[in-house]
Amino acid sequence: MKNKILLLGIDLSLIILWQILATIINAPYILPTPVNVLLKIWELRQILFTVHLPYTMLITFLGLGISIILGILLSVIMDFFPSCKKILYPIIVSSQTIPTIAIAPLFILWFGYGIWSKVVVTVLITFFAIVINVYDGLQSATFGATKIQIFFILKVKTALPYFISSIKMAIPISIIGAAIGEWLGSQMGLGYFSKRMMTQLDGAGVFAPIVILSVVAMFLVFWVDKFEQKFINWRDKI
Repeated sequence: MKNKILLLGIDLSLIILWQILATIINAPYILPTPVNVLLKIWELRQILFTVHLPYTMLITFLGLGISIILGILLSVIMDFFPSCKKILYPIIVSSQTIPTIAIAPLFILWFGYGIWSKVVVTVLITFFAIVINVYDGLQSATFGATKIQIFFILKVKTALPYFISSIKMAIPISIIGAAIGEWLGSQMGLGYFSKRMMTQLDGAGVFAPIVILSVVAMFLVFWVDKFEQKFINWRDKI
């Protein structure tokens, strides 16, 4: 309880500091106040919450879902076949050294301005955290038995907390990936909306989608954490 009160106090202090700095700077096109951002969200609530947010969330969940499937598949392959790990692991790591902003236009060229170019960007950014965490979880359980017995009896249970942790990491990353994809080429979504507001020098309009996405990410991670506490209650025993 004390930790929650402390965190709440820190959050409120940061918001107050933001309000004070923005008031001193007095340049809303550069740094709007939190009050101005909230007023902008309320003013544009219909288009933000009924048009742009659902589109961004669709990209996020598609990208996250594909990343989960791809991440689990690659981690299981590397766990079962160490020789494959020597091939796959460097490729997986090197994929994260590619500047997403630089390569995203290629995805638009290949997949067009539709939703899938943004989903690919999201997957590229997101799947790494899932692969590494799940693989580490599988590797943490090694006992004398057949590979199949170890995998289904021990490794799956041992890796579940790592998997949940990877999901909590992947949620905000996938939202960032979706926004980046929209920023680089889209006609819809909160990333696109933020970019459009920037061209109009509307600082509050730029910050409004960022605040919405931050709240959504915190909300989703909160419920994943609740799920973990309720159903994955053996973490501390591993």
